[in-house]
Amino acid sequence: MAKARAIVKRRKAVRNIRKITKTMQMIATAKFQKSLKRTVAGKPYALKMRELVAELARAVEDVSHPLLRRPTAGDCSGRIALVVITSNRGLAGAYNGNVLRKAMHFIGEQESSGKKSDLLVAGKKGNSYFNFQKRPITQRLEIGDTPRFEDVAQVANWLMEQFVEGHYDAVHVAYMNFLSAGVQKADVISLLPLAGLEAAGGARPKGGTAGPAAAAIYDFIPDAKTLLDELLPSAVRGALFQAFLEATASEHVARMVAMKSATDNADKMTKSLTMRYNRARQAQITTELSEIMGGVEAMKK
Repeated sequence: MAKARAIVKRRKAVRNIRKITKTMQMIATAKFQKSLKRTVAGKPYALKMRELVAELARAVEDVSHPLLRRPTAGDCSGRIALVVITSNRGLAGAYNGNVLRKAMHFIGEQESSGKKSDLLVAGKKGNSYFNFQKRPITQRLEIGDTPRFEDVAQVANWLMEQFVEGHYDAVHVAYMNFLSAGVQKADVISLLPLAGLEAAGGARPKGGTAGPAAAAIYDFIPDAKTLLDELLPSAVRGALFQAFLEATASEHVARMVAMKSATDNADKMTKSLTMRYNRARQAQITTELSEIMGGVEAMKK
């Protein structure tokens, strides 16, 4: 009887856990739908802004901008900034692990080339990981579970100031790139400098018609430098904010999948425990019947 009771208690615990994981799955699904709308709505703006800035940078060859410079050997500081975007909560499968592995691999590559990395970490999981690794963190970013543009813009403005002043040779972002609801990939993108925008703006989408692309002709009102002073910082802020949006959507997808898997495993475990309980109960009943029959036979004698 003790074995059957233990199985009943364990089955009850598994059912309670299933209720929790099912609820978390439903919450993650609702949050994902909300974050997906923000991510999908912001992506065309970020891409178009990058394309427009690339066109302007190509069209205005005699105008220089601090955000477009590539550090040379003479003014190279030997330091880069790496923004690592992780989550504040766990139970999201391999989400944080993939991002942190990608970030560590990138840091290793930079160190092998003689560059030091200053870490700006968003998310409690990333902060705990780098503390465990005994790596100094330059800034702990308090962005929140739902990124706000005002908060991200402050970080982007600080990074641009540090880059323009020459403290950093480049700024990179390690995050989970949201490709689709079924595909997310840990990636490191270059945020600064913006000197590579010309190649990005000239890229032709797959399936396009062959032949040279038509060059855009711009009339600048006001002058080109004034426009670049406004558009280049906006492109940096938009790219960083889009990275936070995609990381948030990827986190909710990962948690939704992880909780669904946990719920399915709980269902399987409940069925297995029910079968074990039935066998234990059947064995107990058989034993009790045998004892009764043995007692009856003993009384006949």
